[in-house]
Amino acid sequence: MTAQRIDGNALSQKLRAEVSSRTAALKAKGITPGLAVILVGENPASQVYVRNKVKACQDSGLHSLLEKYPEDLTEKALLARIESLNQDPSIHGILVQLPLPKHIDAQKVIEAISPNKDVDGFHIASAGALMTGMPGFWPCTPYGCMKMLESIAYDLKGKHAVVIGRSNIVGKPMAMMLLQKNATVTISHSATTNLKAMTLQADVIVAAVGKRNVLTADMVKPGAVVLDVGMNRNDEGKLCGDVDFEGVEKVASYITPVPGGVGPMTITMLLVNTLEAAERI
Repeated sequence: MTAQRIDGNALSQKLRAEVSSRTAALKAKGITPGLAVILVGENPASQVYVRNKVKACQDSGLHSLLEKYPEDLTEKALLARIESLNQDPSIHGILVQLPLPKHIDAQKVIEAISPNKDVDGFHIASAGALMTGMPGFWPCTPYGCMKMLESIAYDLKGKHAVVIGRSNIVGKPMAMMLLQKNATVTISHSATTNLKAMTLQADVIVAAVGKRNVLTADMVKPGAVVLDVGMNRNDEGKLCGDVDFEGVEKVASYITPVPGGVGPMTITMLLVNTLEAAERI
């Protein structure tokens, strides 16, 4: 068996075409979805991420406002700027690129964003809405994973899903989303004593810990679906995920590559959330 690859680039293009169409419909009513992106400091990776997010907005017809601030920006000044964006009717989504400089409390910044504009889905109100099944914004990376499962018409009802990782950004919300679709969910993490025993039971595995080869072929049940959220570098400096792709590809039924898998979906779901924020007005 050789797994079919779930092409994140192709699926992203399809979803972005839908975003463009819905954005055009909103513009016809005099509403242009707007996303404010705030970058503090000179983190090279953050600069790349922000540039990609702004370009994606422009390509889909959304309005994007990029604000760059020096490393020594005070927490008070950042919170004040967020509050002014909360009140700006032309801005429907606010994204503060993480990580922030150490003197700024990231959680305080996240909580300062209006839940109505929390298109990253990190606000405690968004987390609560996801937990209780209420309408709200879903974090973009796990939301993208759900869209990938949807694209292969995978029915999660009664399936056993194992999530490797318990972060607030991916692991925990991923588990909640899978649970909403009636999967039986196991969350594993650094203190899990026998990860292999868990993953061998899984119909779906989501690897999201940022550690190379955390999932190898001998840990995967034949025919399982494997979603690789990891972003690492191999010994040659090439981009790779958390999954031993070459080995697992021979066992799984579907697998996401790195690059070209979950990554493109993350930015796409940010566009979807921003559009939906504008549509709710």
